[in-house]
Amino acid sequence: MKLLFDQNLSPRLVNRLADLYPNSQHVSFIGLDQADDHALWEYANQNDLTVVTRDSDFSELSILRSFPPKVIWIRRGNCSTNQIEEILRSHYQDIIQFNEDSNLGVLALY
Repeated sequence: MKLLFDQNLSPRLVNRLADLYPNSQHVSFIGLDQADDHALWEYANQNDLTVVTRDSDFSELSILRSFPPKVIWIRRGNCSTNQIEEILRSHYQDIIQFNEDSNLGVLALY
């Protein structure tokens, strides 16, 4: 499973989570850090990536456009990159099950 980290998340997450989510990307690494959500959505869809974000925008896009791509929505308030990493590590099995379920498009994590 490959993740696409939105601009509101640290680019460091790509390397820090490479053991669980190899070949993941951050929007800043691919020149999409200033792109609108629709462009990110299309990129993720074309490249088989799951969007990871802290914004509700991608959840709304999933409702409007359906999926793929799938969306992991981090719903915890202000938190550090370490905490985001821990959320994605501790929910690894949930994320794998979510990825395999063709009926789910958004996974909210707290």
